[in-house]
Amino acid sequence: MTRERIYLFDTTLRDGQQTPGVDFSVEDKIAISNLLDAFGIDYIEGGYPGANPTDTAFFSEKRTQKSTFVAFGMTKRAGISASNDPGLAILLQAKSDAICFVAKSWDYHVRVALGCSNEENLEAIRESVEAARSAAKEAMVDCEHFFDGYKANPKYALACAKTAYEAGARWVVLCDTNGGTQPHEIREIVSAVIAAGIPGSSLGIHAHDDTGQAVANSLAAAEAGCRQIQGTLNGIGERCGNANLVTLIATLSLKETYSSRFETAIDAERLTGLTALSHAFDELLNRSPNHQSPYVGASAFATKAGIHASALLKDPRTYEHVTPESVGNFRKVMVSDQGGKSNFINALKRRGIEVAKDDPKLDQLISIVKEREASGYAYEGADASFELLARRTLGTIPEFFTVEGFRVMVERRFDSHGRIKIVSEAVVKIAVDGETHMSVAEGDGPVNALDRALRKDFGKYQHEINDLVLADFKVRILNGGTEAITRVLIESTDSSGVRWWTVGVSENIIDASFQALMDSVIYKLMKNRELAGKIAAE
Repeated sequence: MTRERIYLFDTTLRDGQQTPGVDFSVEDKIAISNLLDAFGIDYIEGGYPGANPTDTAFFSEKRTQKSTFVAFGMTKRAGISASNDPGLAILLQAKSDAICFVAKSWDYHVRVALGCSNEENLEAIRESVEAARSAAKEAMVDCEHFFDGYKANPKYALACAKTAYEAGARWVVLCDTNGGTQPHEIREIVSAVIAAGIPGSSLGIHAHDDTGQAVANSLAAAEAGCRQIQGTLNGIGERCGNANLVTLIATLSLKETYSSRFETAIDAERLTGLTALSHAFDELLNRSPNHQSPYVGASAFATKAGIHASALLKDPRTYEHVTPESVGNFRKVMVSDQGGKSNFINALKRRGIEVAKDDPKLDQLISIVKEREASGYAYEGADASFELLARRTLGTIPEFFTVEGFRVMVERRFDSHGRIKIVSEAVVKIAVDGETHMSVAEGDGPVNALDRALRKDFGKYQHEINDLVLADFKVRILNGGTEAITRVLIESTDSSGVRWWTVGVSENIIDASFQALMDSVIYKLMKNRELAGKIAAE
């Protein structure tokens, strides 16, 4: 059976930029468009030239090699000709391959938001599409609020869509702008649009996630006939976000319901880069990836319960709906107080540590982990600390240094201007090869001071940790009261871009932080030696 083509349209750089806290620079947009272009996305919508300096600068030159580069903007204004509309002129002059016009398709919005007649709105759609085509650009129209508009006045909503199609728009995109439409409504309305004379090969879907169904609605639209799907990387977007293009790509490619009917530009080889694409985007946003993201999250193929892990290791199909390798992810049998031997053996093997099932040291490690997790440690979120604990227990890690002690002082005082000032100072003593190194440092708070003092003088190892950076610091109080147990989780990184997590637990937040900081440094030193060994072997 011949499969029908689904075209993927990414609007991360336009609609995704409306996410609270997200503000792309021109450099950010170039980097993200390069990622999308290299991955094979059909259309990349870069923004709204003329709306702000960033988008205007971004469209000063062509930004894609293979993907169709799309500019977004309004149709011409009512009461002015297309040739005299300055906003339309900016869109036509942008260095894009295509223009996506946003057009009102709900008569309520035409009256209230645009303040013009229904006929003037239809004229604006038609003349804008014709102007884009005359400028040798691919034209498409986003019918804003289409599903709400259709439910309120189906005749006018259809008139807007048909006007765009008959004027020569390559794509007429039906937008669930408020994100409240249900999948069965999407199917029914898309079918009605096709029955009215617009072929599915010219229809697209743009779904928002306000009911958590943007992906489901996008798939429902494809089943009903739409052949373009719009979305954003990792589902970012205003309010609750847009359809998650990452999830859609994997589902269309790997689920028989869709893969038997449809094909996209993302073949099996490109699909293995999906996790890397998702994580690279999060890195550009300077945020940690969502561990529970479908397909690409760190927990997407993670198993915690011992009975599940045992079955999983016998046959992955017992608890996996697709193979993690197909999307560039990996299986993670998590270490926790719920884990059996299978979990631990798999977790150690993934780290290059071979241990026999009947090795007494394995039983000892399991016992230690379970005791520690009962006291508040959480190794499933601190891979580096678990690996260090495992290697110490199995006797495969050197002792790089010993800590002779540390002291942290926090002083509240007045500065020379009479303003209150909080000063944090830390002193750390360590021994390297029997030689004591004492370091003193101030910081923005006691943990920062302790971190600076700890890494200030490591003797012969100092040059190895100069690029170590504390990337994130999380504190969780495990029980109530001033004597509460505190768990600290630290995320670290270095110039290689590798990130690792370490954990510390104590009644004292400073002591818990110091434990996690020490593990971070030790893991870095161990990682350096493993890398040197690989290079030497090559």
